[in-house]
Amino acid sequence: MRKCYLISGILLLMASIPVLAQTAKPKKPAVKKPATTAGNGTKTTTTRFRTTWGIFLADTLPRPEIIKLLDSPLVVRDEKNIKYPVVSFQFTYEKREAYLNDTTGKPAFYTEFVGDDFKGDRLPPFWVERIKEMIERNEVFYFDNILINYTGDKLYRAPKMRFNVR
Repeated sequence: MRKCYLISGILLLMASIPVLAQTAKPKKPAVKKPATTAGNGTKTTTTRFRTTWGIFLADTLPRPEIIKLLDSPLVVRDEKNIKYPVVSFQFTYEKREAYLNDTTGKPAFYTEFVGDDFKGDRLPPFWVERIKEMIERNEVFYFDNILINYTGDKLYRAPKMRFNVR
């Protein structure tokens, strides 16, 4: 009786193996996607924006040049060099200060981030004066979440920037 169950179990297992085997799907040939078209059938392209602070793209600049730029507006242009007004942006100032580590007795750096959201295209006078007093080498300025007024009431996000103080 046990042999009968054993043999029937083996036969059942062997019969189910072809059912469990996976079949390879044939590969589909690569298809090129057509250009995106608007509702009226014309081709559309994505607009690419370029953000500058004064005349500079994100870069490493010397301290005196950064001090001159502090009063300058953020400028956003598209590939056709058309300017768009900046509605708001986030600014973060990364300040590094040296200190003596009590545990190791070696000098180390403490990093502090200070920032805020601003309306308009430039830093407020209070921030400009404060940064002029505090700015040192190896510090970083971040301009993030730059919103521009594209057409009518549409807001678009422009590329962020990072400036290193040399």
